[in-house]
Amino acid sequence: MNKEYRTIIGLEVHAQLNTKTKLFCSSKNDSRETMPNTNICGVCMGHPGVLPTLNKEAVDKIVRSGLSLECKISKFSKFDRKNYFYPDLPKGYQISQYDEPFCLGGIFKLSSGKIINITRIHLEEDAGKLIHDKGGESLVDYNRAGAPLIELVTEPDFSNADEVIEFAKELQLLWRYLGISGANMELGEFRVEPNISISINNKNLIDNNGNIEKKELPNYKVELKNLNSFKVVKDALRYEIERQTKALESGEKMKQETRSWDEKNKKTISQREKEGESDYRYFPEPDLPPIVLTDEYIAKIKISMPELPKEREKRFMEEYGLPLSDILYLIINKELGEYFEKVVSELRSWERSTERPEVIDIHMPRLIKLAANYLITEIGNKICLGFNISAENFAELVVLTHQGKITSTGAQKVLSEMIKTGNDPSNIIKDHNLEQVSDKGELDNIIKEIIKNNKKPVNDYKFGKQSALQFLLGQVMAKSHGKANPKIAEEMLKKELQ
Repeated sequence: MNKEYRTIIGLEVHAQLNTKTKLFCSSKNDSRETMPNTNICGVCMGHPGVLPTLNKEAVDKIVRSGLSLECKISKFSKFDRKNYFYPDLPKGYQISQYDEPFCLGGIFKLSSGKIINITRIHLEEDAGKLIHDKGGESLVDYNRAGAPLIELVTEPDFSNADEVIEFAKELQLLWRYLGISGANMELGEFRVEPNISISINNKNLIDNNGNIEKKELPNYKVELKNLNSFKVVKDALRYEIERQTKALESGEKMKQETRSWDEKNKKTISQREKEGESDYRYFPEPDLPPIVLTDEYIAKIKISMPELPKEREKRFMEEYGLPLSDILYLIINKELGEYFEKVVSELRSWERSTERPEVIDIHMPRLIKLAANYLITEIGNKICLGFNISAENFAELVVLTHQGKITSTGAQKVLSEMIKTGNDPSNIIKDHNLEQVSDKGELDNIIKEIIKNNKKPVNDYKFGKQSALQFLLGQVMAKSHGKANPKIAEEMLKKELQ
């Protein structure tokens, strides 16, 4: 980018709350519903004479969100009508919040140490969904209309696409840990909408945090909508930054507009001129009273807060001593991390057991690392797909591998069978004859046969080619169907080749 210009990005992030019912009615709130226009009623469709009733569960969840980001929780809040006419808005207005939202302020620290300031988090109802068919017609599915949304608005503190992606991914993870949203982008449960503008890079207008002062912001911004993945968000931002920079360099006057991403042509396209606040004609929602939150209520929500990702990351580092890459994987994959802790708990129970003398000498750090390795490399996302291995059985497999009862190759076979059947590893090892061979008499016969049938690698090894030993060891493992103890087999091979 030309050094004369500076990128300024603010975000609006929406998340559909995972409440049982919609925000102001008893219709089912289900983002996975495939049959159009089934989860609807007179309230969310805006029929005459109906009255909205606020869903308390949605209020609980937005307060949770605000507390996790150090927001000030407003004790007095109200809803407003945001007026605009669009086919997916059945009432012709949206019940949202304007000047008295539930959460104000808040901060988020990026990995670089840069602070992203949060302006507000407010609660509102979602619109329906437009479906465009190949014949050029558009249909409307109102299942989503009235679903509870939280909208988080940041200050224009981002300078590039990488900062935006880091923030969005961490926010998605945070909301999942809080249990307030599935936050799946492909289901429309999590939507990232950047606002981008370009400014002349005057260092005198930058505050101590590296952000441009508000009074010096450009007089336009371009909002990007309908971005359905993090990759699309990054691609659209990079394209738009380049487009706006080139336009300004050529003297073009920028306009305030909403644009969407054209995946086929890899560019943003204009949808419409962007409305200003005055265009929405906000006024207090007459059918809903203001909401007053007590100190006791806020304290109760605060006490119920779960362990958050950063807190869990710190605890995992202190408690398990794993590499940071392993810890981050277990943090990002929340269910896998929770299962890992159950496995470790079982391992510790086995270590303390006096009824199992053969496992008293277990070395816990090695066991924990072995458990993490198998979970990360062999299980991963399977944990979310009907995974039926008990933590006790998984811990037993780790112990048996650590004790040398089975080889690593054998352990993979056992694990594969456990995933299919859910059976315990001891029975699988017995039924499939997978127990590791450490008997020197049995191994001696195999090794002598391998040496006899592989004269070239034998000679290569004797002339100093170390890789030949690994080839011969591989032949021993293959002949034993992966059951030979590799450490003992290697020692015997070296002795036999002397």
